[in-house]
Amino acid sequence: MKAYYAVLKLRLANGMQYRAAALAGVATQFFWGFIYIMIFEAFYDQSLPHQPISLKELVTYLWLQQSFLAFIMLWFRDNELFDLITTGNIAYELCRPCGIYEYWYSKLLAQRLSSALLRCLPILIIAFFLPQPYRMTAPPNGKTLLLFCAVLLLGLLLLVSISMFIYISVFVTLSPVGSLLAFGVIGEFFAGLVIPIPLMPLWLQKITYMLPFRMTADFPFRVYSGNIPIKEAAFGLIIQIIWLVVLVAAGKVLLNKALRKIVVQGG
Repeated sequence: MKAYYAVLKLRLANGMQYRAAALAGVATQFFWGFIYIMIFEAFYDQSLPHQPISLKELVTYLWLQQSFLAFIMLWFRDNELFDLITTGNIAYELCRPCGIYEYWYSKLLAQRLSSALLRCLPILIIAFFLPQPYRMTAPPNGKTLLLFCAVLLLGLLLLVSISMFIYISVFVTLSPVGSLLAFGVIGEFFAGLVIPIPLMPLWLQKITYMLPFRMTADFPFRVYSGNIPIKEAAFGLIIQIIWLVVLVAAGKVLLNKALRKIVVQGG
C-alpha cells in the first residue's frame, strides 16, 4: 500500500508544476461555461415554465462541470501508459514488485487530482461573484455540502476505474484513439455532460440510470444544487460504492487475462 501511496504523491507533485497550462485551462473552461449557460438560457426562455431542473440549478451544474472537468472526462488520458502498451515497454512494468492495476490506478488518480486542484478554485471563486443568471449558488445546507464532497470523491474513484478499461482495451485494439473515442463519446453522453439527464426523454433516462457513468458527474452535481434530496443522495452513494467494487474487480480480471496473452518481441 505504501508503494501506491508514494506513486500517488509523486505523480500529484509532478502534476502541480504545470501552472501555466492550468491557467490556460481555466480561461478555456470559462469560455465554454458561458457558452453552455447562454444556450440553456435561450432554451429555458422558449420552453415551458416548469422544468425538472431549474435554470439556477442548471447554471450551478454547468460551473461544477467546468471546475471539476478533470474528475469527469473520460478522454483525459495518460499517453505514457498508451506508449507502454503499444511499443512493448509493458515488459518493464511486469518487472515491478507491485500490482500493475493498482500502480496504474494510482498514477491516473494523481493525474486527475493535480489537474483539478490547479483549476477548480479559480473557477469556483469567480463563478460565485458573477452577475445573474451566470452566478453559481451555494448548496442548500452543510449536510448537502458534506454529502457532495463524499459523492464527488467516490465519483472520481469510479471514473478512474472506468478509464482503466480504456487502457485494458488497447491490449486488444492497439489503437488508443479508437478506445478513447468509443469510451469518451459514450461516457460523456450518459454522464449528462452533453444534455443534463433531467432534460432527457424518460426512456433515455431509464437507460442512463442502469449505467455507471451518471454516478461520476450528473449525480454529484445535482446533489450539490439540491436537485437530488439528501435521502436519495445517500442511497446513490451506496450505489456508487457497489459500482466501484464491481468495476475494480472486473478491471483486475480483464487486465490479468490481457497480460497473460501479451507477446513482447525484440532483441
